[in-house]
Amino acid sequence: MSKDDPKVSRKAYEIWEAEGRPHGRDQEHWHRARAEVDAEKPAKPKRATAKPAAAKPEAAKPAAAKAKPAPKKPAAKPAARKPAAKKS
Repeated sequence: MSKDDPKVSRKAYEIWEAEGRPHGRDQEHWHRARAEVDAEKPAKPKRATAKPAAAKPEAAKPAAAKAKPAPKKPAAKPAARKPAAKKS
């Protein structure tokens, strides 16, 4: 049940009475009442959205804005040293 159903119900009843209480037209009255209640609702204000930036050609971008190459990986570790010979 919608929160507007009591309003729609009351409006449908008013329509039914205004038309002389005809039998078997409840669906029509309900749909008309729903449309009228929905029309009475204030329109929801749209949220302001940021405008997307205009696309610029690649050449127009400053050099600092261009993608930087990935950092170089450090060189492999040097081989382990051999133990020093014992002096006797």
